Amino acid sequence: MDINAAASFLTGHGRLLDRRRFQLLTGHGDSAAVLAAVDGYRNPDGGYGWGMEPDLRAAESQPGGALHAMEVFAELGTPTPQAAELCSWLATISLPDGGVPFALPVADPTACAPFWLEAAPESSLHSTAFVTAMALRVAKFDTAVASHPWLTSAVAYCEREIASLTSAPHPIALSYAVQVADCLDSRELLDKLGSYLPDDGVLHVTGGAPDEYLRPLDFAPFPGPARSLFSPAVIKADLARVDGEQQADGGWPVPFGSFSPMATLEWRGYATVKAVAVIASGSS
Repeated sequence: MDINAAASFLTGHGRLLDRRRFQLLTGHGDSAAVLAAVDGYRNPDGGYGWGMEPDLRAAESQPGGALHAMEVFAELGTPTPQAAELCSWLATISLPDGGVPFALPVADPTACAPFWLEAAPESSLHSTAFVTAMALRVAKFDTAVASHPWLTSAVAYCEREIASLTSAPHPIALSYAVQVADCLDSRELLDKLGSYLPDDGVLHVTGGAPDEYLRPLDFAPFPGPARSLFSPAVIKADLARVDGEQQADGGWPVPFGSFSPMATLEWRGYATVKAVAVIASGSS
C-alpha cells in the first residue's frame, strides 16, 4: 500500500468527511475535525441525511445515513453527544419488534438508488444489523450509547432474527449480521451464520453487478471473533488482495455502479479509507 498515493487520491477525489477520517486514521487529524465534517450531514432531529449514504442523496434523515454516521463515531473512539442523540432518533423510527426499516419515504428522489426508494415499511436485518454493530463498537467507550434503550431493543431484534434464520439471508445482510455477532462475541450466532459461508468466504452479491462479490474481510474487517470463521491463510490472502487493489491513481475501486456522478467519487473515497483501515489493522 502506498499511503502517500492514497492521501493524494483523497485530496483530489474524496469528500471532506473521508479526508478527515483518513487524517484521523493515519495519525494526522483530530476528532473535532471529523465530528465537524459529520455534522454537515446532520438534521435537527438528530438523524443524518444529505448523501451521508452516497446513493441516497435525500435531505431527510435516513437509516442509511445513521449507519454511516455511527460508523464514524466508532472510528472516533471518544464519546460524543451526537452518538447518543442518534440512538434516540433511531428509537423514533424503529418498529415494534425493535428493527429499523431499510429506508424511510423520500420527498425528492433525485439521484437516489431505486432500492432505497422501493423499500417496504418493515424491519430490515440489513440496516438494523449494520447500525447495531457500529453502535456496539461505540458502546465500548460511550456509556450513553451502551445504556441506551434503543441499542438494547436493536440487539434483541438482531439476535432473534439471526436465531430464526432457516436459510442464508442476502449476502450484505449476512455480512452485517456477522459483525453484530462479532461485537457480541457470540459463538452460537457466529457458528450459525458461518454455516452460510463457503470456506473461501466469497459470495456473489444477489442482484448486484456480475463481478460484485463479498469476501472474507467484508464479513470480518477487523481482528475479532468473526475472523475465526475463516482459516488464517484465507484472511492473509484476502489482506493481500485488498492491498493489491490500490489503483494507479492511489485510490481503491468499488465493485458496483452508482446513481450519480458525485456518488461515484464518494464511494471510491469511502472505499479507500476502509481499505487503509483494514490493511492497517491486519498488520498491527
